[in-house]
Amino acid sequence: MESDNSGSFYNFLPEGCRLCYKGAKMVLFVTGICGKNCFYCPVSNKRREKDIIFANERRVNRDEDIIEEAISMDALGTGITGGEPLLRLGRVIHYIKLLKNKFGESHHIHLYTALAPNKGIIESLKEAGLDEIRFHPPQDLLPGIDKTYYRVSLTEAHKLGLSVGIEIPSITCDLSGVISLLKEVDGFLNLNELEFSETNFSKLKERGYVTVDDTSSAVLGSREAAQGLDYDKLHFCSSRFKDAIQLRERFKRIAKISARHFDEITDDGTLVYGLIEGSCAPFLKEAGVPDEMYSVLDDTVEIAWWIAEDFAGELKKIGCEVSVIERYPMKNGMIAERTPL
Repeated sequence: MESDNSGSFYNFLPEGCRLCYKGAKMVLFVTGICGKNCFYCPVSNKRREKDIIFANERRVNRDEDIIEEAISMDALGTGITGGEPLLRLGRVIHYIKLLKNKFGESHHIHLYTALAPNKGIIESLKEAGLDEIRFHPPQDLLPGIDKTYYRVSLTEAHKLGLSVGIEIPSITCDLSGVISLLKEVDGFLNLNELEFSETNFSKLKERGYVTVDDTSSAVLGSREAAQGLDYDKLHFCSSRFKDAIQLRERFKRIAKISARHFDEITDDGTLVYGLIEGSCAPFLKEAGVPDEMYSVLDDTVEIAWWIAEDFAGELKKIGCEVSVIERYPMKNGMIAERTPL
């Protein structure tokens, strides 16, 4: 098994996960409508059972929003999720075609579903350009999955040439039937570390789940449940992975595209620059600061942080306030830290 610094481990990574590790996968949330009400569902109240669309954290109102978001992070693929995406099948097919037409066949698209779609639906997804499908059967059906419609769906998807897998929370239960079925279709098993969220906290507590420790949201025993399995296409994704690797790598990709000449990109993918509040453009001109090292915005100037630091004393003498800003790299990104000079 290979592992990473987030606590994830694997002996196989489907293509969708490989791109996720690079921060190169855009997350397309096509609807919050689901109706399953799984006790472990972490979807926020802002999105749950609401028919809204997001590309990463960006609210989508038009097709161009999705394309712009993908371009902003130089996305090599997209993961379609929800809610239950297949409750909006037409929307899903439209977005698959939109992305493939814009970025080409190499733009890898995978989709999550808790349903067991029939052959016709799977064919329509494949024809639109879907590359990979991840099934999320209800927990109570896992022991006898061989006798459910999920067997038919996985088999049909495999026959049509889709990469297939089952992705579920890592909970102690009988997965022998799941593994047997996956072996038949050359499928992968993705296990996500169970974790507490704002929306599932009470239901997890009711079932006796507790956190690993006081600083973690991960559920005690979830990791161990995955470690006890023997399958040659297994991937355990830790609760820390999103922040420790996925989000960080995505920020780096965005930063490489969005950074100005004077922005410094940190190891976390955030941007650092100086902020001068007050009238200072004449001072900077007289001091010989190159035009490309700062940007004038109304009553403020954004500038290389080391230049702001060098001139902080003189700038404050002429009534300016000087700070060093660290912010997220996307357009109008949130300020992570502000340090007055």
